Amino acid sequence: MAGLVNNLIILFLVFQNICLGFRSPLSVFKRYKDTTRSLSSECLGSNRPVISLGLSDFALDIRMPGVTPKQSDTYLCMSVPLPVDDEAYVVDFKPHASMDTVHHMLLFGCNEPSSTENYWDCDEGTCKDKSNILYAWARNAPPTRLPKGVGFRVGGETGGRFFVLQVHYGDVSAFRDKHKDCSGVTLHLTHQKQPLIAGMYLMMSVNTVIPPGEKVVDADIACHYKRFPMHLFAYRVHTHRLGKVVSGYRVRNGQWTLIGRQSPQLPQAFYPVEYPVDVSYDDILAARCVFSGEGRTTETHIGGTANDEMCNFYIMYYMEAKHAVSYMTCTQNANPEMFRNIPQEANIPIPFKSDSLKMTHGHHEETKDTDKSSLLQQAKKEEEEILDQDFHIEEAVEWPGLDLKLGQVSGLALDPENNLVIFHRGDHVWDENSFDSKFVYQQRVLGPIEQNTILVLNPSNAKLLHSMGKSLFYLPHGLSIDKNGDYWVTDVALHQVFKLGADNKEPLLILGVALQPGSDKNHFCQPTDVAVDPITGSIYVSDGYCNSRIIQFSPNGLYLMQWGEDTSSGRARPGQFHIPHSLALIPDFSQLCVADRENGRIQCFRLETGEFIREIKHKSFGRALFAVSYVPGGLLFAVNGMPYPGEAEPVQGFVMNFSTGEIIDTFIPLRKSFEMPHDVVASEDKTVFIGDVHARTVWKFASTEKMEHRSVKKAGIEVQEMKADGENKLDSSSGRILGRLRGKGGGGLNLGNFFASHKGYSRKGFDRLSTEGSDQEKDEDDGTDSEEECSAPPPPPAPSSS
Repeated sequence: MAGLVNNLIILFLVFQNICLGFRSPLSVFKRYKDTTRSLSSECLGSNRPVISLGLSDFALDIRMPGVTPKQSDTYLCMSVPLPVDDEAYVVDFKPHASMDTVHHMLLFGCNEPSSTENYWDCDEGTCKDKSNILYAWARNAPPTRLPKGVGFRVGGETGGRFFVLQVHYGDVSAFRDKHKDCSGVTLHLTHQKQPLIAGMYLMMSVNTVIPPGEKVVDADIACHYKRFPMHLFAYRVHTHRLGKVVSGYRVRNGQWTLIGRQSPQLPQAFYPVEYPVDVSYDDILAARCVFSGEGRTTETHIGGTANDEMCNFYIMYYMEAKHAVSYMTCTQNANPEMFRNIPQEANIPIPFKSDSLKMTHGHHEETKDTDKSSLLQQAKKEEEEILDQDFHIEEAVEWPGLDLKLGQVSGLALDPENNLVIFHRGDHVWDENSFDSKFVYQQRVLGPIEQNTILVLNPSNAKLLHSMGKSLFYLPHGLSIDKNGDYWVTDVALHQVFKLGADNKEPLLILGVALQPGSDKNHFCQPTDVAVDPITGSIYVSDGYCNSRIIQFSPNGLYLMQWGEDTSSGRARPGQFHIPHSLALIPDFSQLCVADRENGRIQCFRLETGEFIREIKHKSFGRALFAVSYVPGGLLFAVNGMPYPGEAEPVQGFVMNFSTGEIIDTFIPLRKSFEMPHDVVASEDKTVFIGDVHARTVWKFASTEKMEHRSVKKAGIEVQEMKADGENKLDSSSGRILGRLRGKGGGGLNLGNFFASHKGYSRKGFDRLSTEGSDQEKDEDDGTDSEEECSAPPPPPAPSSS
């Protein structure tokens, strides 16, 4: 009898476990809620509980570990590892957040979070590797339900092993009582294989501009679908305050089928697709956001802060497991003409209660609008004050730079303390033997440069303060320094971009594939320079000698957009490059200026979109313009290249009014001539440094307003070169609107992460001749220059090296 009772008890327990294993999502979360109710006053995220829900299911609680954001528009991230090694599937989400404290939350899946800290500022990035959006919440949205048999695949050989939660705290006035926030999401996961795999398709506009006072502004997005069939089951819309309605469609054979349409001012949940919609190969996915600029006094751009706007249409879909793709994006408008036929419903705002708008957004828009306007006005005022001054740039003859033992000097920058940083090639040179016809480096046998390639000098006396970069590089090229003092450099032999901490031996970030030239999203071909936006952290790379493009990456190195193309025959058109050689970021005006070297001009583009704004070109530039640098307040510095045979334009430095492009001054050295000036950097007090790749030296120039010693003059310009010892550092005014100079751009207000910008780009490989535009070393034997720029070139002349 006792044995029978024991058997019955065992059967009961087995049956109970089986029932728990197949418990419905609603009952699962009821059990989870009941289990954790006693801990409601604590931050569950601090313990990161995993709750078993039977034989095959479990719940994972992902919460902020008790944070108190101090500034509005703070983005905080935290990570949780997947608690199992084998493959699992997320089948349900339950949010824990209120719009009183949280603007929105995003949940990412990846293999390596950007930080190992308990939580971190998302300016550092979310993930170091590719990340997929799994879930999004805003404005008191209800839970998202996945259809039966559908799950997001995680873990195993192909799925992410970490979840990263990003929480955007818009208005932090709710934290005046210093309470701790534990917002987050609970996941229901199962080990049972799901026949259908869920994914996220994100459609976003990235170049929309909303003029102040404009009643209706449309932002349109459209992409051709080129994958296996997918089935759409939920959608979510997202804008900030100016959004009126967002609509998404599938377009097949000219017929528009509604996916979803909603007011972004209502709770931004994932709403179910009302009627089943499938998407097949060559269909078009299209979306429209309708905005109004009424009430604004300045232009509104796409960005990540409360005072910017967003236009996002998220689609949840599922695919057969064998064809599944977890994340796709669309950031362009592949067919603007088709939007003439968009259903009229897409243009009709959806009513909502206006008294909920302020509560829903929780942002201080009017204050920020006023602040932004006053900042721009003050920046303009400073520019006028600087440009009204009468000054000349003269060489600082007491600076002892000529005694420095340098290799080919390829890059210069100023660090946050205004120390001069030099990037040079040590005992390596770029000559005609460095690359083959496919731009593959041919001198790997030499190994990396054994000397320290990065030197930090006192700008007053050239005293060495710090050095680094030994055994890292083969052929250094560009250098810039971001607002945090990190170094960004390019190596044309490695075809890579590196981020280096001033005190770190190993790179913090590497972009590109070592020694592999290419023209896709993951490769460079002899990249020339880097600029980092002090406001958004976006990374801009000029690429380069054998590509003709500018590429934008997110702060953690994810590809965002690119623009540019090869120069066609005849006059170079806007957006065409013939060696984009140097970058200057102008945060005062949200522009990126490019020294388009062999086209002998400067091109300036809008940071957010890559849109061409203007060209600066003068006859005195000659055929080549090598480098450009900007000083907050409105001054642009540049240096050109040696003239071609038979041409008379001298190699010299230029000072220009940024707003007008007018040349204010020119300058040259006296005791030693420029040979191939390769880079220029300037500070706010108009101290200028120029590095020469052939003369292997660095000149220092200064404004006559600051000069105490005036000696020999040539053409109204006094010239000095580097030779003495002193202890004073450059004096720089600290009251600029957007901060002091950092590298070749400018410091700036840290407004958080801008939403990524994108513009279409196409290129049929890279096919420029290997000898075109290198940094080849001068031939010491015959006294001639081995570079093509200095030989007698056939028309059109081939560019020089650098």
